[in-house]
Amino acid sequence: MAIIVNLDVMMAKRKIGLSELAERVNITNANLSILKNNRAKAVRFSTLDAICKELNCQVGDILEYVPDEKE
Repeated sequence: MAIIVNLDVMMAKRKIGLSELAERVNITNANLSILKNNRAKAVRFSTLDAICKELNCQVGDILEYVPDEKE
């Protein structure tokens, strides 16, 4: 996948755990874990907005585009 989720990096920088962030942004631990572990197929803008507000960061701090290498 060309979109990489760096949520774990930002959470570590802000010293916040999964359960605390999930509670603050009002989503389940399971759904936040899916996003954090780069297994999400989609994410709502409202969720990104809430995460960025809580972590005081930009969307680009969490999501990164890495082009697929051609074989």
